[in-house]
Amino acid sequence: MSRKLRLWVLLLGGLGVAALFAAACGELPRWGGTWHPYGDRAVHAALTRHTANTISSVNFDQRAFDTLGEESILFGAVLGTVVLLRQTREEGRLPPQPARVAPPVRRYALLALPVTLLIGLYVIAHGQLSPGGGFQGGIVAATALHLLYVAVDYRALERIRPVGLYEVADAAGEAAYLLVGGAALLTGAAFLTNFLPYGTFNTLSSGGTVPLLNAAIGVEVACGVVVLLARFLDQAVEIEDARRDDGRAGTEAGER
Repeated sequence: MSRKLRLWVLLLGGLGVAALFAAACGELPRWGGTWHPYGDRAVHAALTRHTANTISSVNFDQRAFDTLGEESILFGAVLGTVVLLRQTREEGRLPPQPARVAPPVRRYALLALPVTLLIGLYVIAHGQLSPGGGFQGGIVAATALHLLYVAVDYRALERIRPVGLYEVADAAGEAAYLLVGGAALLTGAAFLTNFLPYGTFNTLSSGGTVPLLNAAIGVEVACGVVVLLARFLDQAVEIEDARRDDGRAGTEAGER
């Protein structure tokens, strides 16, 4: 396909998307109006199913299949990173050298680490009750672990971050979401349909399968982000070590 033909295809595709977008916007409710059919139905469904956080009800109940796709995108990105950045037989890896950390930074990061981790777990556990959920809480929890890298050094982070276990947990989070959805099939319902009691409104056990799916997402996101950062940080360590070795070799060559 020539460059000119590709540009024509791009132009026609863009015009088609613009026409569909304009048609969709033309049917939107008036800004500031009182007619919000989708929002009203979503809120009504969330209250009916005892899910206090309407967003979580939409993500893990009304549109749970779409959320599975979003989770799978992250899982695929992690899997691709693990495959592409894995250490080959020809690659050597030297242990990273310790770096000096300013005492105020060390104190603040060590103090913030447990607080941040607790906040991340809280956001995951209360995703069906208050703003947040597995996606947001998973990111917070993964960030908390890397405060040890900021406070101490990379070796300290490695001691609490066995990458292999996090890779297994990442896959387990993805599988748990699928298994909860598949369990609905055993009851004769559709995939990812709620099959548990809705419980008491505004409690941790409310929302049916929403807390379970939310927890699965939290595990997958937290472990997936940890694995992603581990692969990229390991790659940066190897590059830095290689530069250091090249510098030493050049110095020795100059001395000779």
